[in-house]
Amino acid sequence: MLNQQTLDQLYLMKLIGMAEGFKEQIEQSTFGELSFEERFGILVERQWSWKENKRLKRLLKEARLKLQASIEDIDYRTPRGLEKSVILSLASCNWIRNHQNLLISGPTGVGKTFLGCAFAQKACREGFRTLYLRSPQLFYQVALARADGSYATLMKRLAKTHLVVIDDLGLAPLGDTERRDLLEVIEDRHGSGSTLVTSQLPIENWHDHIGDPTIADAILDRLIHNAHRIQLKGDSMRKKQRLDGA
Repeated sequence: MLNQQTLDQLYLMKLIGMAEGFKEQIEQSTFGELSFEERFGILVERQWSWKENKRLKRLLKEARLKLQASIEDIDYRTPRGLEKSVILSLASCNWIRNHQNLLISGPTGVGKTFLGCAFAQKACREGFRTLYLRSPQLFYQVALARADGSYATLMKRLAKTHLVVIDDLGLAPLGDTERRDLLEVIEDRHGSGSTLVTSQLPIENWHDHIGDPTIADAILDRLIHNAHRIQLKGDSMRKKQRLDGA
């Protein structure tokens, strides 16, 4: 009876991990061989793990990653210009802690989106608020927010997100409104958050793609300064996978 009352109280206090651990200790006699301190330590560890797993699920849901990718699943065997030491160094997420950016460029199908999502997933595992957006989706959301009056709310959300991933920048020419929207997003995040950008365009061509020289200078000054770069090369991974599966 006392055990059930303890369980009920743990659940009411939302100590779910500790409650499940306590139930496990009741059901398994082997825990009786441990000291009180050892058993209590196991309960605390169960609660900590439950809380961390719950937080990770929430962060991953909010991130809306396009791919279920992880640093551990990155393919280094296919020649793409990837240096494992560089990837593992970036996987520490210190660049996010230091509010630096990461720019990934390379031809279509070479794995830019996978790599971007892998870094974003690692950021979530490290406890950072993350958001993935394809560039057309970013511009659409900003335009929609301006139309329905939620622009300030959206910009505040983007500014407070630790890592924003802008995937496939450069798919289509930027209009004047899109150029200014991109500048606004980058400006609001400069020095307070990290931005990961992937693009088929070589970084040296981004200025011409943005179009307006003044706005391009402002965007790239904030985006490229003190940024880490990964230049991918080689054939399409998707094409290779199709051939391998044929």
